[in-house]
This record gives sequence, structure tokens and C-alpha cells, in this order.
Amino acid sequence: MNAESVDVTAGLGGFLAFFLLAVALYFLMRNMNVRLRNLSYREERESTITDPGSPDSPQDRPDSDGPESGQKDDPDLG
Repeated sequence: MNAESVDVTAGLGGFLAFFLLAVALYFLMRNMNVRLRNLSYREERESTITDPGSPDSPQDRPDSDGPESGQKDDPDLG
């Protein structure tokens, strides 16, 4: 066997495997970023609802349209 005539390369199969892994990684990272962003927004929203002392909570806004907006002060509404 002649050692000088043997060439070992990854070839087209190696390139395609690496390319498909890179594309899969791109889509996984994109999906992860979307999910983390949504989780961050959800935590922020829940913290303003559950924390009545926060300045951004809906209870502290005078012109909110929730069930707490002025119904206690009106004697006709009970």
C-alpha cells in the first residue's frame, strides 16, 4: 500500500453535515431569544400586577379603567 496516494478529506458530506448543524443552531438560538424575551415581559407584567407599591402598578394610576376606578366613592353604585 502506497501512503503517498491516500487523501482523506471531509468532502461534500462533511460540509453538508456542518452546514446543517449551523442552520439548526441558528434556529435554536433565535427561538431561545424569542422565548426569553417573552418570559422577561411576562415577569415584568406580573411584578407590576402583584406589587401594589410599585410606581407602575395599575392601582396607582388615577385614570385606570379597572373595577377599582371610582366605584367605591360613588354612593349610587353601592
